[in-house]
Amino acid sequence: MNMWAPLLAQSSGQAAEKTADQAKQILAELTTWKFFQAVILIVAAFLIIKAVDKCVLWLSEKVARDWRLRVMQFLPFLRTSVLAFTVVSLMNLFLNLSRENILAVTGTVAVALGFAFKDYASSIIAGLVGLFEAPYRVGDRVQIGDYYGEVTSFGLRGIRLRTPSDTYVTIPHNQIWNQAIANANMGQLEAQVVTRFYLDHHVDVQQVKDILYRVAYTSRYTHLKLPIMVVMEEKSWGSYFKLKCYPIDARDEFNFQTDLTLRAKAAFVKAHIPYPRLLDVKFDPQRSPTDSP
Repeated sequence: MNMWAPLLAQSSGQAAEKTADQAKQILAELTTWKFFQAVILIVAAFLIIKAVDKCVLWLSEKVARDWRLRVMQFLPFLRTSVLAFTVVSLMNLFLNLSRENILAVTGTVAVALGFAFKDYASSIIAGLVGLFEAPYRVGDRVQIGDYYGEVTSFGLRGIRLRTPSDTYVTIPHNQIWNQAIANANMGQLEAQVVTRFYLDHHVDVQQVKDILYRVAYTSRYTHLKLPIMVVMEEKSWGSYFKLKCYPIDARDEFNFQTDLTLRAKAAFVKAHIPYPRLLDVKFDPQRSPTDSP
């Protein structure tokens, strides 16, 4: 056993020297000027991304309404381009990028990301896939898991949603692997809004439908070129009506819904249309008389 020890030690030393030589070949000479350049690149990339965000959002509000979301959808590509240029520039500063070195660096980074930053790498890959498959875009109104809102930002790792309560939620891109994503407008300005009404069994159905159609057609938010529909269903507690129509701009979803509700209720009161009386049925406090659209 002792006679093999020197040979093993020698081979280990040679392997360590070979690894060190490879590292020297990959790494460029490190100087203070290069570190200074790297800091300038990172700061410049940060400022450019912020400027791009502001310019694109400003331009989206200045162009015609139909072009607003199309302009906003350039934002992810511009941000990704700036980040890619910055990463390549930093690699040029600190690495000797020959073909062999690129392969070595790529393999090392892939292994490191696979073990240390698995979820982060998964989010970045999902984000790149999302740029082309487009399950969501900036300006879309989406439901991901328990969160619903407007996509306000598309970053390298995830998206940022603004919920109806004006709360910002950051969701990593890797949710697209295992979560259903409901997109209300898919890059379009319009998104269907469903407004629900709960009335008594004995209402005049045709009268209610006429009121709801009139309310929808006279709302200042309604997109009149898209279909308006009233759907009615009988429930044990009463008559359930759904008014389905589209606002001109999906951002007006809740203002539109409120406007329809207020004016419909006023019309129901004027026409003496009764609401369901829960005392007439066995009411279960654990159950709410609501349905999905």
